[in-house]
Amino acid sequence: MSKDTHEADVAFIKALAELLRDNDLTELQVKRDYGEDDSLNVRVSRMHPQAPVVTSVAAPAAAPVAAIPAPSAADTLPEDPASHPGAVTSPMVGTIYMQAEPGAPAFITVGAQVKEGDTLVIVEAMKTMNHIPSPRAGTVKRILVEDGAPVEYGAPLVILE
Repeated sequence: MSKDTHEADVAFIKALAELLRDNDLTELQVKRDYGEDDSLNVRVSRMHPQAPVVTSVAAPAAAPVAAIPAPSAADTLPEDPASHPGAVTSPMVGTIYMQAEPGAPAFITVGAQVKEGDTLVIVEAMKTMNHIPSPRAGTVKRILVEDGAPVEYGAPLVILE
């Protein structure tokens, strides 16, 4: 391996790390082929910092102890959107489309009310447009995908509440 190839690989890995951070991803894996028996296989991952958990608070005997309110479900978002109880996940691998055709209004927006069966997004797979219906009625709290982005099976698309 030449020094130029090594420097290019380091720059490539740094670019992947930036992509991971800028898009708030937790893991990214890429294989780069240079030739028949020469390739670079890179897996970049990161851990999200977790909020510390306070199990007990010690206070002096004379000082009054103030109650610490427990965070409500609305205040805390699960670390993994796929584990959220209102997550709607992709049933297939494909490309996400937020509207029926370019220039048309999006199927959903944050805060929109949807009914069971309403189209949330379209996933194009093998030249077939698959409308992804809402599994239940609710309010769109978060949209986790962008128009034209690739999506994998089981990836969270939308959070409904």
